[in-house]
Amino acid sequence: MIAAIMTASNLGARVTGWGFVVFTIGSIAWSLVGLGSGQTNLVATNAFLTLVNLVGIWRWLGRQRAYEDGAKAASRASRPAGTPTLFSATGLSGMPVSDVRGESLGRSVEAMIECQSGRVSYVVIATGGIAGVEEELRSVPMNEIDCHADGLMILETRSEFMRRAPLAPGAWPARAAGGFGDGRTTAGDTAKGNLHALA
Repeated sequence: MIAAIMTASNLGARVTGWGFVVFTIGSIAWSLVGLGSGQTNLVATNAFLTLVNLVGIWRWLGRQRAYEDGAKAASRASRPAGTPTLFSATGLSGMPVSDVRGESLGRSVEAMIECQSGRVSYVVIATGGIAGVEEELRSVPMNEIDCHADGLMILETRSEFMRRAPLAPGAWPARAAGGFGDGRTTAGDTAKGNLHALA
């Protein structure tokens, strides 16, 4: 049960990897029980599960952890003044999101990237609900978001954000209103310029 919670919670490579370690301990223990009681089916099943769990350990505590550590190192190295702040594309999902006043709004769940330019067109932000139940999704153009290594800040207040129309499940737009390519200067552009000027 502990291992299932650790792997299902998706809290990063290390937590998931250690979840597979717990799974491995359990499958080895059940294999020993099977050997001691002469239950060959129990031994065979848990021997296979042990193999699967070892692959999980290699996948999450080995390769994926190395990817995650590399992305974090690049993010830390980009923080000095004058260097563009970096964050991993996969790490964008789950980032905390606040409004322009610093009030917590929710978390980012996805970013849509323009293939031709390589730019992020808009970010989908989830608010409300518990564990994804009854949450609402809204899209915000990337030019109305200020990014930093620890999270995202939308350049509007909570009340302005909540006036955005929720996205229909399975029917996200080709681009968020006010996104790249529409030739308009948005309130987000102005706010971002003011923030950078103050910095």
